[in-house]
Amino acid sequence: MTAAEDAATWYRCPVPRPRARLRLVCFPHGGGSATAYWGWPALLPDTVELRAVQYPGHADRIAEPLHTRLHALADAAADALVPLLDRPVSLYGHSLGALVAYETARRLAAAGRAPVRVTVSGMPPPHRVRPGAVHLGTDAELIAELRRLGGVPDEVLAHPDLLDLVLRTARADYALAETYTPGPGPAPALPLTVHRATADPEFSADEAAGWATATTAQVRHRTFPGGHFHLADEPAPVLLEIVDDLVSDMSAPRRPARPAWAGTTAHAVPSPPARATGRSS
Repeated sequence: MTAAEDAATWYRCPVPRPRARLRLVCFPHGGGSATAYWGWPALLPDTVELRAVQYPGHADRIAEPLHTRLHALADAAADALVPLLDRPVSLYGHSLGALVAYETARRLAAAGRAPVRVTVSGMPPPHRVRPGAVHLGTDAELIAELRRLGGVPDEVLAHPDLLDLVLRTARADYALAETYTPGPGPAPALPLTVHRATADPEFSADEAAGWATATTAQVRHRTFPGGHFHLADEPAPVLLEIVDDLVSDMSAPRRPARPAWAGTTAHAVPSPPARATGRSS
């Protein structure tokens, strides 16, 4: 497989935009696939091309081995992204995808190819990721956890063949997060934006503030109404804030004025001084 073919396998493009000035690369949540972002191009300016990550072992990559160690997954994701770095990239990741996006960005930064921004959503910062044993539990315990989060429709969980696929990928993806520890080295100089939903039981305001230790660059904070999967329920406010960041970072084309329904849920919070630490965070 050539490098270009590998990039196309990892980074799906629902709406090709050959003249785009920037690529927005989106990493899905645990158990998710590239289709989680299939509707997003319609809400982006023509100068931004969306690439949605398809993890090995997920969806049409089902024949490939699933990753269970996040650092190995980030190594592979960073390698596959290289052919798409002919123009600037901005990374976005939700839940598990936030960690994968961040670790991928760290590898790109170490190689001198840092993204213009990393947006992390619905996940505590690396030094506060909670270890767990959901991936070691019974099928019934895993199903109960999926129902609690509400990320899988009940009709899928009730279908035996679909359930087997869901449990296979969910168990591996829980292992990615639950066995993750930050890598060595200082925090990189990666501009970060942190997205948090106010009713998300998995991600507190205090944890969102903790992302300041994951970078030596500026951190912006955005809040939204809703729960853990708010971006699936109401993607437009999320995309408005992402485009705002692109405008700020790269003088991208101006977006339309904020519609009334967007409200004033977004706000910028100054970053507290980064704490000295001997580990990546």
